[in-house]
Amino acid sequence: MNLIASRWIEEEISQWFVKGLKGILSILMWVILLALSAGVVKTGYNIYLFWVEDLVVAVRHLIIDVLILLALVEVFRTLLAYFTEGRVKVTFIVDTVLVVMLTEVISLWFKGGTWEAFGSIALLLAALGLMRVVTIRYSPTLMAERSGSVSK
Repeated sequence: MNLIASRWIEEEISQWFVKGLKGILSILMWVILLALSAGVVKTGYNIYLFWVEDLVVAVRHLIIDVLILLALVEVFRTLLAYFTEGRVKVTFIVDTVLVVMLTEVISLWFKGGTWEAFGSIALLLAALGLMRVVTIRYSPTLMAERSGSVSK
């Protein structure tokens, strides 16, 4: 095979791969939207806990449900960024993990976790927070803007 034919085949395979990937991610986005909808319905349904359970228990359930929904929103936002920009920014991933970890901290707090568990999660949150600051501070886009190579 000549060089032109092999490049054409590679481009064709790449295009099919990207189309397949976008199709699968589109299905995943619909699944996340369904999960968000079901989560909102479940959270609304759990409002009856305010009359059935102790107020503290009802508030715990409500807070945890809302935080889990926010984590799903962050995952959805990451997928949306991939569709619009063609890549996923590290800050979006770190934000998603931070939201999930904060949900775990609050859940662990309500369950009465050990200090060792809180300490390990605190170290992880500190590392993620530092990573978040570093990814913003040394972003390739911001570095290019600072050096003046990006035209506005």
